[in-house]
Amino acid sequence: MQRPTSSRRSRPAAPRARSRGRRAALTAAAAAFVLPLLSSTAPAGAAPGDTDRMDKLNKQIEQLDKEYGGDLAELKDAQWAARKAIKKADELRGQLEASRTLVARLAANQYMTGGQDPGITVIAAGDPSELLNTMSLASHVARNQSARVQQISKLVADQEKARQQAQAKIAGLQKNLADLKSRKAQIKKLVKKYKPESPSVGMGNVTPRMLHVKQVIDTEFGPFPTIGCYRGGADAQDHATGTACDFMESSGGSMPTSARNANGDQVAAYAIAHASSLGIKYIIWKQRIYDMRRPGWHSMSDRGGITANHYDHVHISVF
Repeated sequence: MQRPTSSRRSRPAAPRARSRGRRAALTAAAAAFVLPLLSSTAPAGAAPGDTDRMDKLNKQIEQLDKEYGGDLAELKDAQWAARKAIKKADELRGQLEASRTLVARLAANQYMTGGQDPGITVIAAGDPSELLNTMSLASHVARNQSARVQQISKLVADQEKARQQAQAKIAGLQKNLADLKSRKAQIKKLVKKYKPESPSVGMGNVTPRMLHVKQVIDTEFGPFPTIGCYRGGADAQDHATGTACDFMESSGGSMPTSARNANGDQVAAYAIAHASSLGIKYIIWKQRIYDMRRPGWHSMSDRGGITANHYDHVHISVF
């Protein structure tokens, strides 16, 4: 009589069934960690209209520069800060998109096609039930993915913060423009008072008005470590037209002593008090600007250094 063999044939299938079941459980557990991550990282970037808005604002600044007596330094500063914020938001958006693509590829490779994390493959090389149960395998996946989750979560937060900062900088620039436009009649009257002058050879390429201001300030508050006036270059602004001088209170990019710092305060105060008679347009000192076309001290962006932030010199521009 032939013995029944069905029970013997069914036994080898049990480990494979358990393995398939554990793999399915692992897939579900891993997907629970990865899929929500993918769905929560839609790139925001700088808003699509930010570049267009900046283009329009740039044209307005150019036009006002011509109408309002040249170099609107405060607006240029706000313009620089807005461009920097938009660039940062866009860079972070690119990093976020690259990270999302990487995680999506890993998820597709490991879970959609039934593949496994290399670490899981080593651990589960034998019978999974003899090494780890389903929960510990899922826990391993969670730990394995946690670094990626934290990395991308931080990137999402940083990118959103950068996007909001870009929006705030653009809004600030628009506010400054609106404020200047509301003062149009007063500013044009002020500009009309001072006829534009030409730079002169033999006077350090500065205009007669700037030369006069330099001599007055030097007589009242000098000697200074140095006074720098004419220079060219992309960021020269009024220096390139001979209508600005830097009255240095220290040298070598170091912070001024308390006495020199007080002298800089006096220079700035004197320039503001005598701006009308001297034809002074604006003063920059200690990361602040006082523009006669928009009176009052206003904070400027952090340019990252003592000299760049005007902590070691008083900048004076004339009409």
